[in-house]
Amino acid sequence: MSDPTRRALLARLEGEDALSVSELAQPFAMSLPAVMKHLDVLSDAGLITRTKTGRTVSCRLNADPMEEAMGWLARYQRFWTQRLDALEAMLNARRRDAGSDGSA
Repeated sequence: MSDPTRRALLARLEGEDALSVSELAQPFAMSLPAVMKHLDVLSDAGLITRTKTGRTVSCRLNADPMEEAMGWLARYQRFWTQRLDALEAMLNARRRDAGSDGSA
């Protein structure tokens, strides 16, 4: 997912039922074998599925692994939100204490 080409390939598949490899490769300024390597990585990660009909290979988005990743990220978002909220509360308390020490 860190590669912009892979993200773009997934984005193209998002709104489509399925696209052929040549349709997916069309807007990219790279060779078909280079696009195929990106598709291999996405397939290995379980993010796309490929089906072959005759000589045409079509790709389809598989969102299940992304949903798992989003669940994992949500847990860490809650963790860090709680930690940062606690830090903010501590800093606010220190500011209040520093302002009420009678030095005004």
